This record gives sequence, C-alpha cells and structure tokens, in this order.
Amino acid sequence: MSMVDIGAIQDAHSRIKEHINSTPFVGSPTLSAICGAPIILKSEHLQTTGSFKIRGATNAILSLSEAERARGVIAVSTGNHGRALAHTARAVGSKATICMSRLVPENKVSEIRRLGADVRIIGNSQDEAQEEVERLVLDKGRILLPPFDHSDIIAGQGTIGIEIVEAIPDVATVLIPVSGGGLAAGIAAAVKTFRPHARVIGVSMERGAAMKASLDAGQPVLVEELRTLADALGGGIGLDNKLTFSMCQTLLDDFVLLSESEIAAGIRHAYDKEREILEGSGVVGIAALLAGKVAGLHGPTAVVLTGRNIDMELHRRIICGMNNSLEGEK
Repeated sequence: MSMVDIGAIQDAHSRIKEHINSTPFVGSPTLSAICGAPIILKSEHLQTTGSFKIRGATNAILSLSEAERARGVIAVSTGNHGRALAHTARAVGSKATICMSRLVPENKVSEIRRLGADVRIIGNSQDEAQEEVERLVLDKGRILLPPFDHSDIIAGQGTIGIEIVEAIPDVATVLIPVSGGGLAAGIAAAVKTFRPHARVIGVSMERGAAMKASLDAGQPVLVEELRTLADALGGGIGLDNKLTFSMCQTLLDDFVLLSESEIAAGIRHAYDKEREILEGSGVVGIAALLAGKVAGLHGPTAVVLTGRNIDMELHRRIICGMNNSLEGEK
C-alpha cells in the first residue's frame, strides 16, 4: 500500500509553519454537555483563505523548483483548493489555473478570480473539469497539483494531525470531513502514529459521498455529483486513485453520512452556540455529533472545522430557518 508517512508530514510542518495561521483549539461547552465527553474544535476555517486547504497548497508549491513554479500550477477544485492554490501561487510569483464545474458556488469562483488565477468553468462535475486540467498539462506544460491525491498535498493537510496530538495528547476520537480523502488520510496518518488507539472517523454528506461509496465497493468508483450544502465535499476520488483511497481504507475507523437537514442544523448550531460562520462542508463534524451519529465517545474528541467560505445569503436563509433542503433534488 502507498502511504504518506509521518516523516513527510513532519517535514511539511516545518516547511509551512511560517506561511500559515496557527489556528486555535476551542472547547465547546454546549457540545460537550450534549455528548457527555470533552469536545474540542480545531478552527481551520480561520486560515487566510478560509479553509484548511492552504496547508496542502503551500507545502506543494514550496516543494516545487523555481523552474516548475515558472511553468504555472493547475488543478481541478470545488472551490477551496483553488482559492488556496491561487493565493500561494501569487505569493511566490507563480500563476495558477483552476478548473471547476458549474456546481461550484459563485462566491468561491469570484474569489479565485480576485486572487489572479485563470479560471475555467467546465461541465457539471469535477470529473468533467478534470479533463480540461489534463489537456492543459499536456498542451501548456502546467504543473499538476491536484486537490487530494498527491503526496505533498496529503502531507500538508496532515500537519493538522500533528497539532491535534500536541494540543490534546490524550485525544480519543477525531472527526474529519471527507471528500477526496487528502485531509482524512494526512490527519489519520499523523494521529495514528502518536495515538494508535485513537478513533479517526470520516464524515460526509449522503448526496454523492464518493469516498464512502468507494470504501463500500472495495475500490474507487464513480458517483453522481449532486448539489449539496456540503459542496466542498463533492466530486470523485479518481478511478486511478494512488494514495487517498488506500490510506482511508487502512486508517479510518468509521464513516458517517449526513442528510442535508442535519448539515443545516450544524450550520445553525455553529452560528448560534459557537459564534462561528461555517460552510456546510466545514461543519459536518459538529452535525454528526448533533445527529447522534458518533457512538462511544469516552474521552477528548477533536472536531476539525474545515472552512467558512459559504455564500452569505445562503447562510442567512439557513440561520433564519428557511427551507434549504436539497434532499430529493437532482
């Protein structure tokens, strides 16, 4: 099995620490009372670009040679990876090209453009947008830095796991949002190295969770990409997945899926009780706890809050209790 090991994650931690925010750990009295165990929130939504993705993007770009940076970097994205890549590329004098499907919310697209990236909107799925990425890699010589299935990306995201075990040495459970699996693979690799008995649980939405479908099938599979409040968790994992599928298969102890109404409840709780604005993908750990879908909590539980880049009109409607359910919609 191909793995990103703790040495690569520790190297990434040293490489990026001067370029990212050291995000806080915040105890949640409300969730702790509900769950009967200490719940500690890791606030990755407070990164410069509004999500954890800045870690992997920074590690990957800083690992390139000057000649490679001069060629420009390219990736497919559901929004947050593209924003992080555009931000970091501009900081080092490189150029980013980001390919996205029509399902990516406009607020994320416009922010990537603002950061100076060349934005391409292609098709109705991440897989269709990936075809444009592959064409530009061949035709223009761009350097491919995919959103999850890349050793430097995984190592960068895994630095969160190092910070978790440093801040919570007796951590018993870690809840991690899962899309393509780069975040889950990296954090799990770090946590399991230092706390092998800690449970690492992946969380995603019921509507199009490609990693969960692939784990159930025992191999990467195609899944229809659907609209969801957790839009950043959409997209496939790639039928030729080289790293994240096998790492998640080996390292994740459980996997939780959430309905759209449960995700909306998580967004409302984050705002009302934690005083935080979070996007649907960033709040799924909280939502899983509120829905009672994480059993056996017996010690400190770390919940990774991954992003805040939600359309604010959508956020207002959810907070006001308007009907935003996407269940049943194609």
